[in-house]
Amino acid sequence: MNARQISDTWERGSPYERYVGRWSRRVAPEFLSWLGVPAGRRWVDVGCGTGALCAAILDRSAPSAVTGIEPSEGFLKTARENLAGRAALHPGNAAAIPLGDSSADVVVSGLVLNFVPDPHLALLEMARVTGKGGTIAAYVWDYAGKMELMRAFWDAAAELDPGAASLDEGVRFPLCRPDALTARFAGAGLKDIDVQAIDIPTPFSNFDDYWQPFLGGQGPAPAYAMSLEEPARMRLRERIAQRLPAQPDGSIALTARAWAVRAAVGS
Repeated sequence: MNARQISDTWERGSPYERYVGRWSRRVAPEFLSWLGVPAGRRWVDVGCGTGALCAAILDRSAPSAVTGIEPSEGFLKTARENLAGRAALHPGNAAAIPLGDSSADVVVSGLVLNFVPDPHLALLEMARVTGKGGTIAAYVWDYAGKMELMRAFWDAAAELDPGAASLDEGVRFPLCRPDALTARFAGAGLKDIDVQAIDIPTPFSNFDDYWQPFLGGQGPAPAYAMSLEEPARMRLRERIAQRLPAQPDGSIALTARAWAVRAAVGS
Protein backbone atom coordinates (compact mmCIF):
# COMPACT_ATOMS: atom_id res chain seq x y z
CA MET A 1 0.00 0.00 0.00
CA ASN A 2 1.41 3.37 -1.03
CA ALA A 3 1.16 6.03 1.68
CA ARG A 4 0.43 8.62 -0.97
CA GLN A 5 -2.93 6.97 -1.58
CA ILE A 6 -4.05 7.67 1.98
CA SER A 7 -5.48 11.14 2.58
CA ASP A 8 -5.19 13.14 5.79
CA THR A 9 -7.81 15.59 4.52
CA TRP A 10 -11.00 16.21 6.48
CA GLU A 11 -13.73 17.75 4.35
CA ARG A 12 -17.17 16.53 5.45
CA GLY A 13 -18.57 17.03 8.92
CA SER A 14 -20.89 14.04 9.20
CA PRO A 15 -18.32 11.21 8.74
CA TYR A 16 -15.89 13.03 11.02
CA GLU A 17 -18.53 13.31 13.76
CA ARG A 18 -19.22 9.57 13.66
CA TYR A 19 -15.53 8.70 13.66
CA VAL A 20 -13.81 11.02 16.19
CA GLY A 21 -15.97 14.14 16.50
CA ARG A 22 -18.18 12.54 19.12
CA TRP A 23 -15.12 11.80 21.24
CA SER A 24 -13.58 15.24 20.68
CA ARG A 25 -16.71 16.69 22.25
CA ARG A 26 -15.89 14.79 25.44
CA VAL A 27 -12.30 16.02 25.52
CA ALA A 28 -13.14 19.70 25.03
CA PRO A 29 -14.79 20.32 28.46
CA GLU A 30 -11.93 18.57 30.28
CA PHE A 31 -9.43 20.64 28.30
CA LEU A 32 -11.17 23.89 29.22
CA SER A 33 -11.40 22.96 32.91
CA TRP A 34 -7.66 22.32 32.90
CA LEU A 35 -6.95 25.66 31.21
CA GLY A 36 -8.96 27.56 33.78
CA VAL A 37 -9.19 30.76 31.72
CA PRO A 38 -11.17 33.54 33.48
CA ALA A 39 -14.42 34.84 32.04
CA GLY A 40 -14.62 37.69 29.58
CA ARG A 41 -11.71 36.69 27.37
CA ARG A 42 -11.50 36.77 23.56
CA TRP A 43 -11.02 33.25 22.17
CA VAL A 44 -9.88 31.99 18.77
CA ASP A 45 -10.17 28.33 17.76
CA VAL A 46 -7.75 27.51 14.94
CA GLY A 47 -8.97 24.58 12.88
CA CYS A 48 -12.38 24.69 14.51
CA GLY A 49 -13.73 21.81 12.44
CA THR A 50 -17.38 21.10 13.17
CA GLY A 51 -17.41 23.52 16.11
CA ALA A 52 -17.04 21.16 19.07
CA LEU A 53 -14.42 23.20 20.91
CA CYS A 54 -16.09 26.52 20.05
CA ALA A 55 -19.36 25.19 21.51
CA ALA A 56 -17.63 24.08 24.71
CA ILE A 57 -15.98 27.49 25.10
CA LEU A 58 -19.33 29.23 24.68
CA ASP A 59 -21.04 26.90 27.14
CA ARG A 60 -18.34 26.78 29.83
CA SER A 61 -15.90 29.70 29.65
CA ALA A 62 -18.09 32.83 29.53
CA PRO A 63 -16.07 34.39 26.68
CA SER A 64 -16.49 37.92 25.44
CA ALA A 65 -16.09 36.62 21.88
CA VAL A 66 -15.33 33.35 20.07
CA THR A 67 -13.88 33.16 16.57
CA GLY A 68 -13.37 29.93 14.63
CA ILE A 69 -10.92 29.53 11.75
CA GLU A 70 -11.28 26.53 9.42
CA PRO A 71 -9.93 25.74 5.92
CA SER A 72 -12.61 23.17 4.98
CA GLU A 73 -15.84 24.63 3.62
CA GLY A 74 -17.63 21.39 4.45
CA PHE A 75 -16.58 21.64 8.09
CA LEU A 76 -17.45 25.33 8.20
CA LYS A 77 -20.94 24.52 6.95
CA THR A 78 -21.41 21.98 9.73
CA ALA A 79 -19.95 24.37 12.33
CA ARG A 80 -22.34 27.13 11.23
CA GLU A 81 -25.26 24.74 11.64
CA ASN A 82 -24.04 23.54 15.03
CA LEU A 83 -23.20 26.97 16.47
CA ALA A 84 -26.20 28.85 15.07
CA GLY A 85 -24.51 32.25 14.94
CA ARG A 86 -22.97 32.15 18.43
CA ALA A 87 -19.42 32.38 17.07
CA ALA A 88 -17.76 34.25 14.20
CA LEU A 89 -16.53 31.66 11.70
CA HIS A 90 -14.03 32.41 8.94
CA PRO A 91 -12.23 30.42 6.25
CA GLY A 92 -8.49 30.33 6.84
CA ASN A 93 -5.63 28.15 7.96
CA ALA A 94 -3.16 27.98 10.82
CA ALA A 95 -0.29 29.40 8.76
CA ALA A 96 -2.24 32.53 7.79
CA ILE A 97 -4.85 33.34 10.43
CA PRO A 98 -7.09 36.11 9.03
CA LEU A 99 -7.02 38.20 12.22
CA GLY A 100 -5.00 41.19 13.40
CA ASP A 101 -2.09 41.23 15.82
CA SER A 102 -2.99 40.81 19.50
CA SER A 103 -6.67 40.42 18.64
CA ALA A 104 -7.24 37.52 21.07
CA ASP A 105 -6.52 36.63 24.67
CA VAL A 106 -6.59 32.86 24.14
CA VAL A 107 -5.86 30.90 20.96
CA VAL A 108 -6.62 27.19 21.03
CA SER A 109 -6.52 24.28 18.62
CA GLY A 110 -8.13 20.88 19.08
CA LEU A 111 -6.83 17.79 17.26
CA VAL A 112 -5.26 19.90 14.51
CA LEU A 113 -1.52 20.38 15.00
CA ASN A 114 -0.59 16.98 13.58
CA PHE A 115 -2.31 17.86 10.30
CA VAL A 116 -0.70 21.30 9.89
CA PRO A 117 2.08 21.26 7.25
CA ASP A 118 4.29 23.61 9.28
CA PRO A 119 3.50 23.48 13.03
CA HIS A 120 6.28 25.97 13.83
CA LEU A 121 4.79 28.59 11.51
CA ALA A 122 1.33 27.85 12.90
CA LEU A 123 2.48 28.48 16.48
CA LEU A 124 4.16 31.73 15.44
CA GLU A 125 0.88 32.82 13.83
CA MET A 126 -1.07 31.85 16.92
CA ALA A 127 1.37 33.88 19.04
CA ARG A 128 0.98 36.88 16.72
CA VAL A 129 -2.79 36.79 17.05
CA THR A 130 -2.65 36.25 20.82
CA GLY A 131 -0.16 38.91 21.81
CA LYS A 132 2.09 39.26 24.85
CA GLY A 133 0.83 37.59 28.01
CA GLY A 134 -1.89 35.64 26.23
CA THR A 135 -2.42 31.89 26.26
CA ILE A 136 -1.90 29.37 23.49
CA ALA A 137 -3.16 25.84 24.07
CA ALA A 138 -3.91 22.71 22.09
CA TYR A 139 -4.66 19.04 22.38
CA VAL A 140 -3.83 16.08 20.15
CA TRP A 141 -4.71 12.40 20.28
CA ASP A 142 -2.18 10.04 21.81
CA TYR A 143 -1.96 8.08 18.57
CA ALA A 144 1.06 6.06 19.69
CA GLY A 145 -0.43 4.97 23.01
CA LYS A 146 -3.85 5.27 24.60
CA MET A 147 -6.00 6.31 21.63
CA GLU A 148 -7.24 2.74 21.75
CA LEU A 149 -9.84 2.78 18.99
CA MET A 150 -7.12 3.75 16.48
CA ARG A 151 -4.41 1.58 18.03
CA ALA A 152 -6.60 -1.51 17.64
CA PHE A 153 -7.15 -0.62 13.98
CA TRP A 154 -3.51 -0.01 13.04
CA ASP A 155 -2.11 -2.91 15.05
CA ALA A 156 -4.46 -5.28 13.24
CA ALA A 157 -3.79 -3.64 9.87
CA ALA A 158 -0.02 -4.03 10.28
CA GLU A 159 -0.42 -7.71 11.14
CA LEU A 160 -2.20 -8.30 7.83
CA ASP A 161 -0.30 -5.77 5.72
CA PRO A 162 3.18 -4.79 6.99
CA GLY A 163 3.11 -1.78 4.69
CA ALA A 164 0.26 -0.34 6.73
CA ALA A 165 2.64 0.33 9.62
CA SER A 166 4.06 3.36 7.82
CA LEU A 167 0.56 4.88 7.60
CA ASP A 168 -0.10 4.64 11.35
CA GLU A 169 -0.63 8.10 12.89
CA GLY A 170 1.45 6.97 15.86
CA VAL A 171 4.41 6.64 13.51
CA ARG A 172 3.73 9.57 11.20
CA PHE A 173 2.75 12.24 13.73
CA PRO A 174 5.54 12.85 16.27
CA LEU A 175 3.52 15.59 17.98
CA CYS A 176 1.36 12.90 19.58
CA ARG A 177 3.96 12.66 22.37
CA PRO A 178 4.33 15.05 25.33
CA ASP A 179 8.06 15.61 24.93
CA ALA A 180 7.61 16.51 21.26
CA LEU A 181 4.82 18.94 22.09
CA THR A 182 6.95 20.61 24.74
CA ALA A 183 9.89 20.95 22.37
CA ARG A 184 7.73 22.35 19.59
CA PHE A 185 6.14 25.00 21.82
CA ALA A 186 9.52 25.95 23.28
CA GLY A 187 10.96 26.23 19.77
CA ALA A 188 8.32 28.83 18.97
CA GLY A 189 9.48 30.98 21.88
CA LEU A 190 6.50 30.21 24.13
CA LYS A 191 6.89 30.26 27.92
CA ASP A 192 5.55 28.41 30.98
CA ILE A 193 4.78 25.26 28.99
CA ASP A 194 2.68 22.59 30.67
CA VAL A 195 1.48 19.24 29.28
CA GLN A 196 -1.34 17.10 30.68
CA ALA A 197 -2.97 13.80 29.72
CA ILE A 198 -6.76 13.83 29.31
CA ASP A 199 -8.40 10.39 29.28
CA ILE A 200 -12.00 9.86 28.24
CA PRO A 201 -14.07 6.68 27.93
CA THR A 202 -15.06 5.68 24.40
CA PRO A 203 -17.81 3.08 24.86
CA PHE A 204 -19.22 1.22 21.87
CA SER A 205 -22.54 -0.62 22.08
CA ASN A 206 -21.24 -3.41 19.83
CA PHE A 207 -18.61 -4.07 17.18
CA ASP A 208 -20.62 -2.45 14.39
CA ASP A 209 -20.78 0.75 16.44
CA TYR A 210 -16.98 0.66 16.47
CA TRP A 211 -16.47 -0.42 12.84
CA GLN A 212 -18.99 1.58 10.84
CA PRO A 213 -17.25 4.98 11.32
CA PHE A 214 -14.14 3.56 9.62
CA LEU A 215 -16.22 3.19 6.45
CA GLY A 216 -16.67 6.97 6.14
CA GLY A 217 -13.38 7.24 4.26
CA GLN A 218 -12.12 10.42 5.95
CA GLY A 219 -8.86 10.54 7.88
CA PRO A 220 -5.91 8.14 7.60
CA ALA A 221 -7.46 5.00 9.12
CA PRO A 222 -10.86 5.22 7.37
CA ALA A 223 -9.12 6.13 4.11
CA TYR A 224 -6.91 3.06 4.44
CA ALA A 225 -9.91 0.85 5.20
CA MET A 226 -11.78 2.08 2.14
CA SER A 227 -8.70 1.69 -0.08
CA LEU A 228 -8.80 -2.08 0.46
CA GLU A 229 -10.64 -4.53 -1.74
CA GLU A 230 -13.69 -5.96 0.02
CA PRO A 231 -12.11 -9.33 0.97
CA ALA A 232 -9.09 -7.58 2.52
CA ARG A 233 -11.35 -5.14 4.33
CA MET A 234 -13.37 -8.03 5.78
CA ARG A 235 -10.16 -9.75 6.95
CA LEU A 236 -9.16 -6.53 8.68
CA ARG A 237 -12.60 -6.28 10.25
CA GLU A 238 -12.38 -9.79 11.64
CA ARG A 239 -8.83 -9.31 12.93
CA ILE A 240 -9.83 -6.14 14.80
CA ALA A 241 -12.88 -7.90 16.25
CA GLN A 242 -10.57 -10.59 17.63
CA ARG A 243 -8.41 -7.96 19.35
CA LEU A 244 -11.11 -5.86 20.99
CA PRO A 245 -12.24 -6.61 24.56
CA ALA A 246 -15.93 -7.29 23.98
CA GLN A 247 -18.17 -7.84 27.01
CA PRO A 248 -20.77 -10.66 27.17
CA ASP A 249 -23.45 -8.23 25.94
CA GLY A 250 -21.25 -7.26 22.97
CA SER A 251 -20.31 -3.82 24.28
CA ILE A 252 -16.72 -2.62 24.00
CA ALA A 253 -15.17 -0.23 26.53
CA LEU A 254 -12.07 1.61 25.31
CA THR A 255 -10.14 4.70 26.39
CA ALA A 256 -9.02 7.66 24.32
CA ARG A 257 -6.15 9.78 25.60
CA ALA A 258 -5.39 13.27 24.39
CA TRP A 259 -2.26 15.20 25.28
CA ALA A 260 -3.08 18.79 26.15
CA VAL A 261 -0.47 21.56 26.12
CA ARG A 262 -0.63 25.20 27.20
CA ALA A 263 1.86 28.06 27.17
CA ALA A 264 2.14 31.80 27.54
CA VAL A 265 3.19 34.24 24.86
CA GLY A 266 6.33 36.11 25.90
CA SER A 267 7.61 39.49 24.79
